[in-house]
Amino acid sequence: MNTLDFPDGIYLVDFEFYPAGDREGNPPTPVCMVVREYPSGLTHRYWQADLEQLAAAPFPTGEKSLCVAFCASTEMDCFHVLGWTRPTHVLDLFAEFRCLTNGLRLAHGSSLLGALLYFGLPSIGGEQKDAMLDLTLTGGPWSEAEQLAILDYCETDVVALAHLLTAMQSRIDLPRALLRGRYMKSVSCMQMNGVPVDVEVHSLLVSHWSAIQDQLIADIDVDYGVYDGRSFKTSSWEAYLVANDIPWPRLESGRLDMCDDTFRSMARTHPMVAPMRELRSSLSEMRLSSLPVGDDGRNRCLLSPFRARTGRNQPSNSKFIFGPSVWLRGLIRPQPGWGLAYVDWSQQEFGIAAALSGDPAMMEAYRTGDPYLSFAIQAGAAPQDATKQTHEVVREQFKACVLAVQYGMGEASLAARINQPVARARQLLELHHRTYRQFWKWSDSAVDEAVLGGRLWAGFGWQIHTRNEINDRSIRNFPVQANGAEMLRIASILLTEAGIRVCAPVHDALLIEAPLEELDQAIATTKSKMKEASGIVLGGFELGSDVKEVRYPDRYMDKRGVVMWDKVMNLIGGPALT
Repeated sequence: MNTLDFPDGIYLVDFEFYPAGDREGNPPTPVCMVVREYPSGLTHRYWQADLEQLAAAPFPTGEKSLCVAFCASTEMDCFHVLGWTRPTHVLDLFAEFRCLTNGLRLAHGSSLLGALLYFGLPSIGGEQKDAMLDLTLTGGPWSEAEQLAILDYCETDVVALAHLLTAMQSRIDLPRALLRGRYMKSVSCMQMNGVPVDVEVHSLLVSHWSAIQDQLIADIDVDYGVYDGRSFKTSSWEAYLVANDIPWPRLESGRLDMCDDTFRSMARTHPMVAPMRELRSSLSEMRLSSLPVGDDGRNRCLLSPFRARTGRNQPSNSKFIFGPSVWLRGLIRPQPGWGLAYVDWSQQEFGIAAALSGDPAMMEAYRTGDPYLSFAIQAGAAPQDATKQTHEVVREQFKACVLAVQYGMGEASLAARINQPVARARQLLELHHRTYRQFWKWSDSAVDEAVLGGRLWAGFGWQIHTRNEINDRSIRNFPVQANGAEMLRIASILLTEAGIRVCAPVHDALLIEAPLEELDQAIATTKSKMKEASGIVLGGFELGSDVKEVRYPDRYMDKRGVVMWDKVMNLIGGPALT
């Protein structure tokens, strides 16, 4: 990176802030900002009153300048609150440090302090940092001495950024880094939009949650008999499985695999498991009072981009409305006169694998719109004129096989999922290998590259070091998941820059909102931009998308959560869906 690339200057920026009204879920209230010019070191400090008088950022933000930050989405949030135009070019050293070290074992994590320690650079102590953050979060008023201390602390971060930029700049692929910075601006748009929540029902849930939990156990466990008070008894669950002839995955130790992913997977195959899965999730994961809802009735939280090893967002499960049990998504409700649309790529992972591997049979199967049935036809297990209705059982087994490959399941897990002998699961997996030879050749080459080369990359540069990775499933899954993350980032950029109000990114989907009279056009634009993004990542191979619309006064609901939602609403006298 050369300063000649940015003749109007390179500016290191940091804000201190607290939630507006001291309520988590509200946009930030900027307290101060420090800007340091690079490499000259000329520094400018601005307190709250100074910032409020500025109509635009006090440094160049156009095409010929560069704004450098750490976790830039939060700085961009402050730009939004202050009414400033966000910088054209953003370099986020958090994203670049994560990309540089992803997959390595970091002694001090990937925070600013951790990055400084990684490079052996000077920094303030963690305790001092925490103390200054706590002081800022009080929301004031602050004495003159405290104001000076907060400004001094803010300045230490931009000084640290200068040291970090110097240490990292030779390792930064600038064009791709600027693309990631561009995404951080779109993340800020999504964080500021937030997700509209039914505040009345949310308040009812929070105030009655303890009693609701006890009653849910009483209502649901009557069919299972596995709870003693609030304690789940694994031995009782095992007895229930045996009595109902449900084959359950086990750990190498022989004990039942009780992780939530297993419950989620088994609930798809055995619907009677679903209520217990939702109950366990509700009791163990949910802290309804932790779900931040702002004064305007919108769920806002840090979306934590690039936190996951695949480069995906990783917001807190307790703070993000799409994080807890699926039934809680019934709280999502458009405001009067508005509508929502949940737009997700159709069979995204299958399509990505087909395109990246260049497997002609897989690409043909994806283009039919039903890759699962197409797989069965291609494998000779169903006739050419088969339909979802005529060959439902076969299709479901081949679908389970495709998902097993995507999730790295072995034959035993697949057998349990389809409730068939292991021999049938083995046969399905062999058919997948035989039908999609080019895909498996590509997947094997990814493992070879990971083992021999020590790294894997996605299309726009997100990488992972694989020297410490011994999990074959994770290695094979990385190219698909990481390129899916690249796709979501590009779609988010295209949509937010096109003026679409994106409320949240959700793995392979985006939740948008628009006034009712504009919703159809917003959906059309979203589908078009998502298709464009897929083509950019996959070399012209475009993925379709599915849409779920919600128009006021209706509420959003995942079909997997309807039964639990209705149970809870019946307990509190709220609006049921059935």
